[in-house]
Amino acid sequence: MSNGKKMGLTVVFLFFLFGGVGHFVATDFFVRIVPPYIPYPRAVVWLSGVAELLLAFSLLSARLRSGAGYALLVLICGVSLANIHMWLHPEQFPEMPEWALTLRLLLQVGLLYLTWWSTRPAPAGPG
Repeated sequence: MSNGKKMGLTVVFLFFLFGGVGHFVATDFFVRIVPPYIPYPRAVVWLSGVAELLLAFSLLSARLRSGAGYALLVLICGVSLANIHMWLHPEQFPEMPEWALTLRLLLQVGLLYLTWWSTRPAPAGPG
């Protein structure tokens, strides 16, 4: 694995490690940003936190990394609903400037790419 992929994988691991922990430390914040059409927001926050932690640690295993990467791509898309909700309703989140809500969406795209790129297995060499 190249040094660049190791660095990317480290960023993805740390993002989901701290994000997963955050779901339990700042549960009320995460519950508040869950779109209103999603039922049982507290349970969704806890489940997504558990998923983030399990998948982050799965990245440490070369055998599990690719599958964990695909699962994280799905998870990122799912939790992006909260970022889209915040972006569409900035008046509900006056503590965050609107530019920051837009930046969050752009960072999600970057996170999708970095997760995909850093969790792809190296192509098989000749032989």
